Amino acid sequence: MFLFVRKYLGFLKFIPGLAIVFDGLLKLGSFVTKPVLLDWMDKIEAAVITWPQAIATTHKYGGLQFNYINAEIGHIHGNGLLDMPLSRKVKAELMADGRIEDHHTFKNTGWISFYIRNYDDVTYALDLLRLGYERLDGKNIDN
Repeated sequence: MFLFVRKYLGFLKFIPGLAIVFDGLLKLGSFVTKPVLLDWMDKIEAAVITWPQAIATTHKYGGLQFNYINAEIGHIHGNGLLDMPLSRKVKAELMADGRIEDHHTFKNTGWISFYIRNYDDVTYALDLLRLGYERLDGKNIDN
């Protein structure tokens, strides 16, 4: 459903508040079909906000956005889709492993997409977010 809406109804995201409502519906769908996904998203949020100067906010198109100071580390939509920018080099290396995908909208950029589907994906999502954090921070945060 997410890909259908993005492909054919993506223009609706420019209506103020509608994308946030849609993401809320995605989250409701996750609650009904896979409630543990919401727990995993909470676990990711709890970990990221412990990093120095990292905060969580609402993403402009819905979902939970993680920021380092004023720059976006990445965001998670209500269906468990993590989107984030990386360098093109790091993205190419990670795509070779086959776990991440080219971003669903920003093709041929450093943006990636990764679906959180199981508990092991929580650790991988945190590793990806850590890469994004370190790219912005310029140092290793090993906590």
